[in-house]
Amino acid sequence: MGMDNLSPEGTPLASGPLTRAVLEIDEYASGLGWDQPARLFALVNTERLRAEEPGLAGQLGLDQQPDSARGASFTPVEQDEISADVPLDEFLGTIAWPPSVDGCAVTVERLMLPPSAEAAVPQDLGEEELARWVAEHPERSEVRMTVAVLRDGERESALRLREKDSATEVLTGGDLVPGLAEALTATFAE
Repeated sequence: MGMDNLSPEGTPLASGPLTRAVLEIDEYASGLGWDQPARLFALVNTERLRAEEPGLAGQLGLDQQPDSARGASFTPVEQDEISADVPLDEFLGTIAWPPSVDGCAVTVERLMLPPSAEAAVPQDLGEEELARWVAEHPERSEVRMTVAVLRDGERESALRLREKDSATEVLTGGDLVPGLAEALTATFAE
């Protein structure tokens, strides 16, 4: 199955359930537009959710799915909003998931510079000055990163550039944002 098979909704028929969940979250985030706060999602096994939380499954429309759409899949369940006052990694350090949660995902917007511009970054800037310098750089690009990890260590991520804002331009890969994936994986550490 190639990555370019498109399902009727236009999302690629991604190989694994985690990739599908990441693309579903990316699609959801893209519907909200840009300049959004970071969002956190629990990933729950869809079958288990249907069995143990029929009310919630009904709210999420999971009881409407045809049997053919069932099978290994994860349902993203959005969590309370992440406070903008707390750095994301600090916030993630405060999370403990219940056993029913199989994984988690976060979507966050960042400014990125091409490697050619990174060499020119002034070395002596504080964090806020650096953020401002990047934000004013003519070659900057805004990117939305969706990173998901499972309890067993599997990880996946999707990157969408603001200037190439279409589902066909989304990059996916397990190691695109290793730092964030590590931080998410740590939320499952006992």
